[in-house]
Amino acid sequence: MVPACAGLRGRPPAGAREIVVTAYAYTSRVGETDSQPTLAASGARLRPGMRAIAVSPDLLAIGLAYGTRVEIEGLGEWIVLDRMGDAHRRSIDLYLGEDLDAARAFGRQRVKLRWDR
Repeated sequence: MVPACAGLRGRPPAGAREIVVTAYAYTSRVGETDSQPTLAASGARLRPGMRAIAVSPDLLAIGLAYGTRVEIEGLGEWIVLDRMGDAHRRSIDLYLGEDLDAARAFGRQRVKLRWDR
């Protein structure tokens, strides 16, 4: 299961952005990615336990660049390290290492993201 962390509290600080997105979960299994399942689009190597996310191309375009730290309501802080496929819009994928059961249990959820510009 995705670890519960302190969620967002109060109003966002000045200069912060907020957006509601659809969240999924993925693992570093060849069937879910490609022949290099631990290599993120940013060039980072993913390891179980990392709090990394992949974002849809439209979110990259509005400022969620690789290396951006985001607060996900109810899930704590994560970092943008990967990119989702072109068909996705307003979506993120939470990296859950090799825990396929946790990824399936997470399913699809609507979540609020917050990050500094």
